[in-house]
Amino acid sequence: MVLYFQQNVLGADFFNKVCGHLKLLEKEYFGLEFRHHSGHYVWLEMMKPLIKQIKCKMHFFFKFSIRFFLCNPSAILGTLTYLFALQIKQDLSNGSLTCNDNSAALLISHILQSEIGEYDEELDYQHLETKQYVPNQEYLDHKIMKFHKRHRGISPADSDVHLLEVARKLDMYGIRPHPAHDGEGQRINLAVTHSGVLVFQGNTKINTFSWGKIRKLSFKRKHFLIKLHDKIGQSCKDTLEFAMASRDVCKSFWKMCVEYHAFFRLSEEPKAVHKTLLSCKGSRFRYR
Repeated sequence: MVLYFQQNVLGADFFNKVCGHLKLLEKEYFGLEFRHHSGHYVWLEMMKPLIKQIKCKMHFFFKFSIRFFLCNPSAILGTLTYLFALQIKQDLSNGSLTCNDNSAALLISHILQSEIGEYDEELDYQHLETKQYVPNQEYLDHKIMKFHKRHRGISPADSDVHLLEVARKLDMYGIRPHPAHDGEGQRINLAVTHSGVLVFQGNTKINTFSWGKIRKLSFKRKHFLIKLHDKIGQSCKDTLEFAMASRDVCKSFWKMCVEYHAFFRLSEEPKAVHKTLLSCKGSRFRYR
């Protein structure tokens, strides 16, 4: 899709134009990503003009993606179900939604039921030969077809719902890993979800800091800080520090945390900014 715009237009106006083109009314779950001049991907900010964000007068590419992954995506209906399922398919194919062979085969079997209908051995083989849903798919053909055979009578819409039900239980569901180092210099990945901030080693989740445990999130230069409530436990540090690649990368991840917390947890505007969970001295960003 190609859209033309004036660079002084606000991000929100441009985003609304994209959603209008897609005839999407419930747009709060989605956003537009683009490659920042520093090299990493960031979300288009709604209240800033495009010219202050992209800093480029040439052609520019935006990626329409899910911004906020729901804990129970199968509860949504209609177009939203289709778009969430489409995101899962994309994350599977590009390798960002990693899982074991059984889960991968089950996910693909629901995709087959949605895309080509009832199980047919010859048709399944032909389809899997021409379409790649996951890396190294050829090793899963037998498992995929075995699962697909069980889905007789399930409609395409219900197949998308089943796909989301399987996907949401995976550790990597909705995860956008941000490389960092912990206090001991070990390589880890940070991620934020509806439940809080997660820590991964590779694709294995090793820690979860739920919003209820977190007192404050902040950043200082390239260091991302998580301050926990005092009553979490005597053996647990009050403040955890993670080093990221640069200040820009650190600030970008902090912004994501602010946005996730605001989307899933905040029901009203905080009364005192200096006491809020996500305030940071010297940081002017506020979720709008």
